[in-house]
Amino acid sequence: MNNIINPIEDTELIINERGRIYHLDLAPEHLAHTVITVGSPDRVKEVSKHFDMITHKAQHREFITHTGRIGSKEISVISTGIGSGNIDIVFNEMDALVNIDFKTRTIKDHKTSLSIIRLGTCGALQKDIPVDTMIVSSHGIGLDNLLLYYKLTNTPDESYILTEFLRHTNLGMKNIAPYINESSISLRRHFGPEYVHGITATCPGFYAPQGRTLRLAPTFPDLLDALASFSCKDTRITNFEMETAAIYGMGKLLGHKYLSISAALANRATKAFSKNPDLAVDKMIVHSLEVIVGM
Repeated sequence: MNNIINPIEDTELIINERGRIYHLDLAPEHLAHTVITVGSPDRVKEVSKHFDMITHKAQHREFITHTGRIGSKEISVISTGIGSGNIDIVFNEMDALVNIDFKTRTIKDHKTSLSIIRLGTCGALQKDIPVDTMIVSSHGIGLDNLLLYYKLTNTPDESYILTEFLRHTNLGMKNIAPYINESSISLRRHFGPEYVHGITATCPGFYAPQGRTLRLAPTFPDLLDALASFSCKDTRITNFEMETAAIYGMGKLLGHKYLSISAALANRATKAFSKNPDLAVDKMIVHSLEVIVGM
């Protein structure tokens, strides 16, 4: 039985006058159980143009949702915006849509597990990964601190990789508290040799947090070398971006399945940038949708 005598307060779970959750502006019936997240709001239509039909559209701030079907497969695509702070919003609200009763404001006894797949962009860190490569993140190592606000536990394998990462980079001694989570193997196994698999580092910004220098000098000038030279358990850090580790941490804590796929638009080791980034992203979308529909 739902714990009706202890409903979630209005200030904790914000539902608007139309019965929709605050930031996403969605009601429970608007969200499919297979969800694609994209950072850019403009990328939502680049995914949904491949749907056979669109059954619902919503937009509030940077959060755009299109829900529809490919064949009999119902899919929602949601733009998160950039950064792990927005992942905190989107994942908590997606989970609330399926696991909280909006009428009683109580947590449901039976939990629904969503399949959530990020289709994003990234920078490659290894010289042998050319631009336009599609990368599947086996693990996410977070340098952004979001998961420090939640009670996260690691498997022995995750703990071992994190310990080796801290030893190798010494970042734990520099006011950064990295965390780690593995992707959902049940999703990852569907994406085969046309994708490169490796560890993804998630950074809290685009410039100094990713080793870029314009007018401001970074505190960690050797960050790229430290990330690129790390390897453990026959895998290495292939790329970095700004959402994956947060997705993996929130997905794990909330009991969902989760995976991050990125098109490498830049290679920071070779200083190369994609000649046609839109084509690279579209290739990733088309290939990945074919896999998702077949899962």
